[in-house]
Amino acid sequence: MRTRFAPSPTGLLHLGHAFSAITTHDLARAQNGTFLIRIEDLDPARCKPEFEGAIFEDLAWLGITPDEPPVRQSDRQALYAHALNTLADLDLLYPCRCTRGDIQAALAAPQEGVAPHGTYPGTCRHRKMADAGRADAIRFNLEKALDRVGTLSFTEIGPLHPGIHTIDPEHLLKHEGDVVLQRRDTGLAAYHLAVVVDDAAQGIAHVVRGADLFEATQIQRVLQALLDLPEPQYLHHTLIRDDSGKRLAKRDDARAIRRYRADGMSPADVLNLCGVTEKPVR
Repeated sequence: MRTRFAPSPTGLLHLGHAFSAITTHDLARAQNGTFLIRIEDLDPARCKPEFEGAIFEDLAWLGITPDEPPVRQSDRQALYAHALNTLADLDLLYPCRCTRGDIQAALAAPQEGVAPHGTYPGTCRHRKMADAGRADAIRFNLEKALDRVGTLSFTEIGPLHPGIHTIDPEHLLKHEGDVVLQRRDTGLAAYHLAVVVDDAAQGIAHVVRGADLFEATQIQRVLQALLDLPEPQYLHHTLIRDDSGKRLAKRDDARAIRRYRADGMSPADVLNLCGVTEKPVR
């Protein structure tokens, strides 16, 4: 068991983060495994040092500490560039200058051969990587990738979706499409690429995360196969929701761990709010 909690320093930790961190940490502890923290700070406009500091303070207050020094995605660009070069050599990438407005306009008036389901419509799919510039995002040609990898699956060990799940190419093309792997302007890696590269580099054997990321596993398995990376097992846990049933987000400051601390709550009180009734394994 070697797993990780991977927050983004774009706001204060809330109850949902606490539940995920506790679930991941205590699973590792219960199996005499290794628990890591990875700071996913690839959004420089929103990531703030004060939020990163608060993450470590709040986790320590909850009794959660990593077994190895934390890593930051902003320090790992060379790894992502190498992975992108591998995919480019396989002719699976293309540059894209479409804005969100361009994409919405294309989806509103689909032409023959254009995906009508809300995924990227393929406007720039004809372009070559040799023409890429700073104004371009780099997209993943998913249809070509799926033709290359053949049949894939992943193993889910969590209680919500237990078992072996076979990748459904039609579903993936309809609901994910040609995702961005490198952002325009900043040139920084996007989520799907960074997470699969980092999990492999850190030797993550069990990916523990919220159920909202269950669908993302399919495209990440495709990337793992193309990059010849190990396949981890997955555990997607339930989400902490507000009174209306919505998943908690960074904007839910009223449920921030920092606020509960300021109100005089103990770590045990916060655990009870998360639905954790037994003392976590330390």
